Amino acid sequence: MVIDLNADLGESFGIWRLGDDLALLDVVTSANVACGFHAGDPVTIRRTCAAAVDRGVAIGAQVSYRDLAGFGRRAMDVEPEELCAEVLYQLAAVDGIARAMGGRVSYVKPHGALYNRVVRDREQAAAVIDAVADYDVTLPVLTLPGSVVHEVAAAAGVPTVSEAFADRAYTPEGTLVPRGQEGAVVHDPAEVAARALEMAVKGAVTAVDGSSVPISARSICVHGDTQGAVRLAQEVRDGLLAAGVVLQAFT
Repeated sequence: MVIDLNADLGESFGIWRLGDDLALLDVVTSANVACGFHAGDPVTIRRTCAAAVDRGVAIGAQVSYRDLAGFGRRAMDVEPEELCAEVLYQLAAVDGIARAMGGRVSYVKPHGALYNRVVRDREQAAAVIDAVADYDVTLPVLTLPGSVVHEVAAAAGVPTVSEAFADRAYTPEGTLVPRGQEGAVVHDPAEVAARALEMAVKGAVTAVDGSSVPISARSICVHGDTQGAVRLAQEVRDGLLAAGVVLQAFT
């Protein structure tokens, strides 16, 4: 059994610091690097990409709505042409820096409000997929199982990869509980590790109502901005390895 472990990284901005990127890069197999629209700046992107290359960690472009003040988590209505161009801009910027550091962007993952929007909004999903196809049609897009993105991407010839979230609560429908609701983020390391193991081995997750929701994922995410993120990620890694799961980037 092979699973990718990914985390959102490179989310510091200027003198503001968020998370411990270097420590997380020693744990994960894929790094979702912020592209400057919800977080991140050129220096942070460069340092994160260089550190990922040094450790053999796959680099993904974590594209977002243009929302630095809201960390990309506020709902926004962006015209498809504008969104397509902005996603293309972000992808090209991070890939350019990654290549200068000896690596490359090998996948794309929407962030925050954009991630949740393209799960259900075909028009916004198409704008994201069009940008990826314009840049490199072979780049996979990381998204939730059952997302409309899978259908839109298939029609455009863009590959997709399903992921699950070890540190986020799920609804009985298999979607993420909105962050504004109590219990949306799971903080207990043992519980997060147990959920990751359930996802990887059993192909299921326990929803907030106690029901078991089928979930098929090739990658498991631990958020870099979650409190105690490094410990959470290490617990997940240790638990998966102890169960005989091979940790390997999906790219």
